[in-house]
Amino acid sequence: MRTGMLALALGLLVLRFLPALPPVWLMLAMPVIALMLLPFRTYPLAFFLFGVTWACVSAKSALDDRLPERLDGQTLWLEGKVVGLPNTVDGVVRFQLDDPVSRRTPLPGQLRIAWYGGPAVQSGEYWRLAVKLKRPGGLANPGAFDYQAWLLAQRIGATGTVVDGQLLRATTHSWRDTIRQRLLAVEAQGRQGGLAALVLGDDSGLSPADWQVLQDTGTVHLLVISGTHIGLLAGLLYGLVAGLARWGFWPRFLPWLPSACVLALSGALAYGYLAGFEVPVQRACVMLGLVLLWRLRFRHLGASWPMLIALNLVLIVEPLISLRPGFWLSFVAVGILMMIFGGRLGAWRWLQSWSRAQWLIALGLLPVLLALSLPVSVSGPVVNLLAVPWVSIFILPLALFGTFFLAVPWLGESLLWLAGGSMNALFVVLAIAAEAAPAWTGPATPFWVWPLSLLGALLLLLPNGVPLRALGWPLLLLCVLVPQKRIPQGEVEVLQLDVGQGLAILLRTREHTLLYDAGPRFGEFDIGERVVLPAIRRAGIGHLDMMLLSHADADHAGGAPAIHQALPVGRVLAGDAARMPAELPVESCRNGETWTWDDVTFSTWIWEQAAQGNQASCVLRVDARGERLLLTGDIDVPAERAMLEQGFDVRAHWLQAPHHGSRSSSSKALLQAVSPKGVLISRGRNNAFGHPHPLVMSRYRWFGIETYDSAELGAITLRLGRFEGVDAERRERRFWRE
Repeated sequence: MRTGMLALALGLLVLRFLPALPPVWLMLAMPVIALMLLPFRTYPLAFFLFGVTWACVSAKSALDDRLPERLDGQTLWLEGKVVGLPNTVDGVVRFQLDDPVSRRTPLPGQLRIAWYGGPAVQSGEYWRLAVKLKRPGGLANPGAFDYQAWLLAQRIGATGTVVDGQLLRATTHSWRDTIRQRLLAVEAQGRQGGLAALVLGDDSGLSPADWQVLQDTGTVHLLVISGTHIGLLAGLLYGLVAGLARWGFWPRFLPWLPSACVLALSGALAYGYLAGFEVPVQRACVMLGLVLLWRLRFRHLGASWPMLIALNLVLIVEPLISLRPGFWLSFVAVGILMMIFGGRLGAWRWLQSWSRAQWLIALGLLPVLLALSLPVSVSGPVVNLLAVPWVSIFILPLALFGTFFLAVPWLGESLLWLAGGSMNALFVVLAIAAEAAPAWTGPATPFWVWPLSLLGALLLLLPNGVPLRALGWPLLLLCVLVPQKRIPQGEVEVLQLDVGQGLAILLRTREHTLLYDAGPRFGEFDIGERVVLPAIRRAGIGHLDMMLLSHADADHAGGAPAIHQALPVGRVLAGDAARMPAELPVESCRNGETWTWDDVTFSTWIWEQAAQGNQASCVLRVDARGERLLLTGDIDVPAERAMLEQGFDVRAHWLQAPHHGSRSSSSKALLQAVSPKGVLISRGRNNAFGHPHPLVMSRYRWFGIETYDSAELGAITLRLGRFEGVDAERRERRFWRE
């Protein structure tokens, strides 16, 4: 039976790796084949097919519930009920609508809505809204967070931006929203938002700086409610009963073990209900219930049974959960703990157990984190030695009891004040650790490295004395120290990142790196920090020889300060230098400057008589073995005309579309002079500017120029100097990108 359950789990997990869903006829045939196989010894294959079928049917149902393409970018009036906990960050109200209704067309069952400058929205209210709808999508860059997969895992069928709206039916605050408002109103030494995250799972109160500190120290799991918190609370309640029984204070007529198990599970379920029973909480409660049942009645079955049953239950309830990184991290972490403490001849002392558990979990999760393209906390194993007991003994009990006793103002508020102070002290320590050892983003590695690294991690988790255990170190370190492919002399690897409505292009020669523009920043949303910087680090780049900013507009230079602060930058060259951020040591772009890196020639041009803004963009020409790329920033037709009149050699095989394909650029004269075979367009899907303009696109087609659009293809890569085509991130098929 254990083999069958393992096969079922593998079948459910296959969904995560499918490039495309099987056709409907195959989905219908697989369960029939599985039923035919059940009576024979091939029943594991039957269970595997059952798992694959259920996962694919569930995924197809979610895909079919997405917004139709004909409505993508359209504005519709609709009505719906606000669910969950709406939040407001930087003046943007974000909330979720369930079962929205429109008179014009059926809509997906769940919408994720943003209202810029909108009023306060409460859970349970009914609104009539004019919403500009978008199909689920997101930026697509190598190794980056896949927002489109995350939306599908949440079964959100569309996103949207509110244009206008009116409240149809008000409601009293939901009990969770009422608790949140009370928590945010309490004086908790500035950590009210953190307490709301810990108690209710509402992480909107954590600032970007807080998030960075938690990520750098590997303590996100402690402040954003997850299985860790469920386990901590259940462990405290179980330990309380066990301690009272050991010290003789527990009633003799009441068996302590069943009481401890019931109390622990009841407390966990109550906490999960308070936190809204999101999928991570559901998963934790299922696993806890099975562990307690195993502890109470079925210990003879071994520890692997609860793990296997919980894995299957979670995947059967929601097969799409495998698209979320947290699913893999939580189950792998539990499996590591089982390996650490199972099958050993002697017991460790408690301090030895605690410290070794932290280090071995860090080692076991290392290849998983790198495979999921997640940052690795260098300080995490040490910091968690202090942070986990700090949260479990002080912060979490104080926060929960303070919330419970809010009806008694002096008691509840005092407890929350103490909880906030404890949390603030924790963040002081975490900030010191984060500054000393920030998180590390590993470079991209070949696929064959991961199985070997996982094998190395498994060997290191085995007890001392196991043969070949020492081989675990070189195998594990493959994912960290694997040699990176070097770019041949005279060639340039060009990566146009998918940054939405903006521009960021990374150019790498054999020994040098140049970043042309740094992506947009709008308010606290910094694409330079969130997309461009991780892409640079994932490419194995530790410094930039030059950051060339075409001009000072926020969609081109907004991300530059964050990148300059995080990485050593040899030189910052910029057009429109007078308007650049003050913290950047900018040199003005000069007309005709030329330099050579690794037999690759770079040349700049700028219209010295240009006004500020787009016309002052610094143009860069790159020549690698006779194959040329022309990067133009946001120059317009007058600047294009000036460039041609001044005799700058614009002939190139590849052209970055001036001003994202705006109607005010890409003149006929420029296209005739450049005569490119392909044009790279960087823009946001359904952007408010209408880029690229239909007239410009028709002009490209007229000249026989191939277009490569980041909104459709994601990040685009070409190897200049080989006279080959381009690669695109979205060409790597995933079933959720259909």
